[in-house]
Amino acid sequence: MIIEESLSYDDVLLLPSYADFLPGETDVTCTICPDVVLNVPLLTAAMDTVTEQEMAIAVALHGGVGVIHRNMAPAEQARQVRTVKRHLNWIIESPLTVEKDRTVRDVWDIMERYNISGLPVVEDGKLCGIITSRDMRFCRDLTLKVGDVMTADPIVMQGKPDIDHAKRKFDAHKIEKLPVVDDNGVLTGLITVKDIEKHNDFPHAATDPNGRLLVGAAIPAVGFEQRIELLADARVDFFVIDAAHGDTKNVAEAVAAVKTRTKVPVIGGNIATREGAKRLIDAGADAIKVGVGPGSICTTRVVAGIGVPQFTAVVAATEEANSRGVPVIADGGIKYSGDITKALAAGASAVMIGNLFAGLKESPGTEIIYEGRIFKSYRGMGSLAAIQQGSGDRYQMNADEDPVPEGIEGRVPYKGELKPFLHQLVTGLRKGMGYCGCRNLEQLRSYRKFIKITAAGLREGHVHDVSITQEPPNYSR
Repeated sequence: MIIEESLSYDDVLLLPSYADFLPGETDVTCTICPDVVLNVPLLTAAMDTVTEQEMAIAVALHGGVGVIHRNMAPAEQARQVRTVKRHLNWIIESPLTVEKDRTVRDVWDIMERYNISGLPVVEDGKLCGIITSRDMRFCRDLTLKVGDVMTADPIVMQGKPDIDHAKRKFDAHKIEKLPVVDDNGVLTGLITVKDIEKHNDFPHAATDPNGRLLVGAAIPAVGFEQRIELLADARVDFFVIDAAHGDTKNVAEAVAAVKTRTKVPVIGGNIATREGAKRLIDAGADAIKVGVGPGSICTTRVVAGIGVPQFTAVVAATEEANSRGVPVIADGGIKYSGDITKALAAGASAVMIGNLFAGLKESPGTEIIYEGRIFKSYRGMGSLAAIQQGSGDRYQMNADEDPVPEGIEGRVPYKGELKPFLHQLVTGLRKGMGYCGCRNLEQLRSYRKFIKITAAGLREGHVHDVSITQEPPNYSR
C-alpha cells in the first residue's frame, strides 16, 4: 500500500523573487476556453446562493465571469442568460421590435418587462419608425396606436455598423437609439447610447466579440438536451457540466454529446486526479474543473471518505491538462486572495469561488440579521434544501431516494457590493505576482517555486499576539 502525501493551500507558500516592475503593471488576463477571455481570472460558482443574473452581470462588468446555476427550470436559466447578454452590447443584433398597429399600452408592457426605453417600429421587416418613453411621456390614452405616436423616419445607420460613426451621429442629432438597416431598409440591428456609455464606464468588462457580457451556465450530466438548446439560443458562452464526481462515464459521455450537439465550449468536472483530467480531455472537454470536497460548505470528504487536498489536486490535473493545451479551473478552497495566487502558480488558468462571493450584495442569498450583524445565507448544492430543489443528480442520487447530503446550509458575513471586494482579491493576486517577479499569468504558472510550511509557519503568517481593533477588508479570522 502506498500512501501519498498531499497538500492544501495552507500547507505551502510561494518563494519571493526579484521584480523590476510594480504589481499594478501585471497582466491578469486569461483564457478559460475557446474565445472566452477574462480580464481577471475569477469565476463565480454555479450555486443557488452565489450566481444568478445580477451576480453574473456584476462580475462580468469587472472582468470576470459568472456561471448561472441550474437549480431552476431550463427556460428560467435561459432567460437569465439572455438578460446578462442583453445588458451590454456594441450592436444589438436582434432587437425587440413592435408593429404600427400595436397599442401604447403594449409598448409600455414590453419596456417594463425587458427594462428598456424604446423600440424600433417595423412593418414587413422594414423599419418605419421608433417609439421611446420620450414619445409616450405625455400620452394619456394608452389605446392609441404606435403609428400615431412614434417618431417616423428616424435617423439610421445604413450598411455595416461602425461604432465611431455611430458616436458622431449620436452627438450630431442628440438621439439615444440608432437603428441599423440594410440597403432595402430592413432592420438589422440597434445601437444605443446607453451601451456606449456602459462600455466607457466599464472598459475592463469581459465581453464576447460583439461586445456582450460573457456568461456561463451549469448543465446536468443527464437530461440536458432541452436545457442546452435553450441556453445556446440565449447565446451562452460556455457550458459547465455540473457534477460532484466528474471522473465518471456519465460525465464523459455528456461532454462528448454536448460537443456534437452545439458549438458552445464545454467545461468538464469536477475531478481531482491526473487520470480524471485525461479522461475528460479525451472526451472533448475544452477546460477542466478541479476540486472534490474543498468548499467551505462541502462535507463530501467526511461523508464519503474521499477527496484530494486542493493544492495537490490542481498540480496533478494541470500536469496533464497543460501538456495538452487545456485550461484548468481550480474550484473551491479559496479563503484569501493569496490562495488565488497559489492556485494559479500551481498551474490553474483561473479560479472558481463560492464562499467569498456569497456574502455580496449581488448574490441571490437572503440577508440575515444575527446579533446585530448582517449575514447572507449560503448553502452547498449538496445540502438538504438544495437537493430537494433539484440538485440531487449532481451527487449521483435518484429523485425518489432519501437524500444523503454532502453539504450544509449556513451564513456568511455581508460584504457589500462586488466592485470594491473584487478589487481586493485582484490586487492581492497582483501583489503576489509582484513578489514572485511574474509579469503575467503565464509566467506565474511556470514559476513553480513553492515551499512547504508547518502548522507553526501557518500560525506565524496569520495575525498573532494582538487583538484586531480595525478589521481590514481583505482579512478576517
